[in-house]
Parts: sequence; C-alpha cells; structure tokens
Amino acid sequence: MQEAAGPEAEPFPQERPTRRVLRQETLLVLALSLGASAVSALISFVGSVTKPGGLKDQAATLNASAAPGRPWLDLAWQLFGITTALVPVALVAHFLLREGQSLRTLGFDRTRPWPDLGRGAAIAAVIGSTGIAFYLAARGLGFNLTVVPEALPGVWWKYPVLILSAVQNAVLEEVIVVGYLLRRLGRLGWTPGTALAASSVLRGSYHLYQGIGGFIGNMVMGVVFVLLYRRWGRVGPLVVAHSLLDIGAFVGYALLAGKVGWLPTA
Repeated sequence: MQEAAGPEAEPFPQERPTRRVLRQETLLVLALSLGASAVSALISFVGSVTKPGGLKDQAATLNASAAPGRPWLDLAWQLFGITTALVPVALVAHFLLREGQSLRTLGFDRTRPWPDLGRGAAIAAVIGSTGIAFYLAARGLGFNLTVVPEALPGVWWKYPVLILSAVQNAVLEEVIVVGYLLRRLGRLGWTPGTALAASSVLRGSYHLYQGIGGFIGNMVMGVVFVLLYRRWGRVGPLVVAHSLLDIGAFVGYALLAGKVGWLPTA
C-alpha cells in the first residue's frame, strides 16, 4: 500500500508576489546592503560636521588595511569583505529566479560584451574628468572631506585587491540601486520620475560620509545612470563604467599620491 505524501512533499505554490511581499523584500535587500550603508554614511557625516575643524581637514579612507603588519591575514580579510559584500546581489538573483527571471532581466550578463564595454568606457571618460574637477572644487569650498581611496600596504596583492574592490562596488551598486530597485519600484506602482529620484537620492546618501560634495556628485551620477539604463535596458554598461571609475580612483591614487601637487592627501 502506497503511503500518503507528507506536507513536505507538497508542491511550492506558484503565486505572483503581492505588493506587500515585494515591499518587504525590497526593504530587506536594502537593509542588508546599500540602505544600511546610507544610514552609516549619515551617522558618519553628522560626526564629521560636528567635529571641530573643517570637512576638508578630515579624511574618509575607502580601502584601508584590516590587519596592519600582517599581510596574509590582511589579504584574507580583504577577500572576505569583497565576497560577502556581493551576497545581496546573490539574494536579488534568487528573488528574480523565483519569478522565473534572472539577472539577465536587468541586463547583467555576457550577451553583449563589446557594446557594454564601449558604452561603459565612454561613460567613464566623461564622468571621470568632471567628477575629479567637482571633487576638487567641493573640497576647496569646504563641502567635502579629503577622500583617501586606498591605504593598503605595499605588498604584491595591493593592486589586484583594489581592482576587485572596484568591480565589487560596481556590481553591488548598479545591480541593486539601478536594475533591481527600479524594477521593484515599478512593480509597486511608483512613477518613473519618483523612482528615478529615489534611486539617485539613495546613491547620494551612501556617499554622504565624503561630505556634501560626495552626496551631490553621486546623486547627479545616479540620475545619469538611471536615464541611460532606461535607454539601453541594461546595467552592464553601468557596471563597466563604475568599475573603470573606481579602478581609476583607487589605482590612480596609489600611483600618484604624494607625487603630484593637485591631488589632496590626508
């Protein structure tokens, strides 16, 4: 006689997520990633503006040593941090998979490598030059901290880790703040303009630790990236552009700090 299947054998119900479920899912993804970073940046900013002295006399260090004087342990911590920072992207992929979609839905795949690379490089060239000028101006006016893109020891893994860190930042931010967030806000009934504002303000918010200049500059960049995403339907070029911008900032600072007069150092 065949035994009856237990409750654990029942098929998973294929139901369209309700708005409440989508809202909760979105909040959880942000709470585990860039939403939490925005709160952290706000607290850091409050600490900076209430500290005696001007903002430009303070420093915001991005890639610092996690274990000074112990390079192998330091490397382990660096790789651990880069890997775990990408877990929210895996979570987004999981949620999309449950809908029968994938990260390809957001245009994050290898189906169009050359157009993505070309467009990304063009974006980086335009934003990179204007971004440097804006940062220097904002710092000179006292609206920005001195940004120290890297403070890693001079060991063999320094530049590979800086490149990996740059790519991690790009993947995390563009997949979540542009592709995923805009898709979810659209499903929740937000207008295109409101969704653009939310994405851009969020991008600026988690850069507040750099000061007002970092907030405004990244918010403007967020507007440009959302408009380009809507035009192309792909986050791929944005990931390329963001990777190149951060690689230029991290590696460029490592090579030029203390050697050129126009680059501020802590």
